[in-house]
Amino acid sequence: MPRYFNLLYSKPAKMREKVEMAKRALQNCNLCPRRCGVNRFERAGLCLVKDKAIVNLVAPHFGEEACLQGHHGSGTVFFSGCNLKCVFCQNHELSHTLAGYPLSEKELAEWMLKLQDEGGCHNINFVTPEHVVPQVVLAIAAAAEMGLRIPIVYNTSAYDCLESLLLLDGLIDIYMPDFKLWSEPASLRYLKARDYASHAQAAILEMNRQVGFLRFHPTSGLAMEGLLVRHLVMPGLENEGALIMQWLAKNIGKDCYVHIMEQYRPDAFVGKMENRQRLQKDKPPQERARYTEINRPVTTEEVTKVREAAERAGLYRFEGEMDYTVF
Repeated sequence: MPRYFNLLYSKPAKMREKVEMAKRALQNCNLCPRRCGVNRFERAGLCLVKDKAIVNLVAPHFGEEACLQGHHGSGTVFFSGCNLKCVFCQNHELSHTLAGYPLSEKELAEWMLKLQDEGGCHNINFVTPEHVVPQVVLAIAAAAEMGLRIPIVYNTSAYDCLESLLLLDGLIDIYMPDFKLWSEPASLRYLKARDYASHAQAAILEMNRQVGFLRFHPTSGLAMEGLLVRHLVMPGLENEGALIMQWLAKNIGKDCYVHIMEQYRPDAFVGKMENRQRLQKDKPPQERARYTEINRPVTTEEVTKVREAAERAGLYRFEGEMDYTVF
């Protein structure tokens, strides 16, 4: 049974309390580290989204981890907008814009039921939900009442607040944070959030407290509940990945399930040309490529260094290599 079943049927008062808290949160939005404090019924914060979540795509997805997509796909809900501004964003057409359709919680819940009943999806996978946590809470509550019965995946950049994660406690079955970078200079330059790593650490600790290590169905091998941490290896930043692996082993535990990803490609603003401001009136502006140091694919050697650091730290549960019947 998904975790939200327990709230709906065993603790209905707690479910109603979460719904009311979600509605109040939209009036003074401080549920992500940006803490804009805006009334989202009136205007948007840095994430660009007001009271209704903007959804770009709802569909079975076959590009996720094998334990999530199974044979019928992961039921992904791609949200537009984001509380990070990653310069290399692989989904910048969604995250840096508002391409999509505003949906009420009831409309979003209806789409979740379609993914389950018509798509046969194994789970509901909320992609980039950090800035729409209240809307997600309201949609899960509505969908549970309408007959949803598959696990919920919270697919996040890990730039989350503890307040939002506590609001989600009992509603999310699988937390899937992408722990991107470790140092403040790199986080500021590439994510536009100097405090990224400290918030990611606190968030992942809380996620692990709620759901524990990733566990699988004994016969299908599908992930049912727990924490799955991603890390996208980036050019020249393998030391950042090594530090993240060391932190996970020490603070989450050596049984932490990790996906070390190697599909980085230059995107969004990386490699794009910009005009440098003229310093002298008699000289024309000079064009230069932006973020040239990460304007290339990641190498096998860089990925291997992160993997070796993870193994030295004691991690051993890697995507694609697990016997799913063990946990």
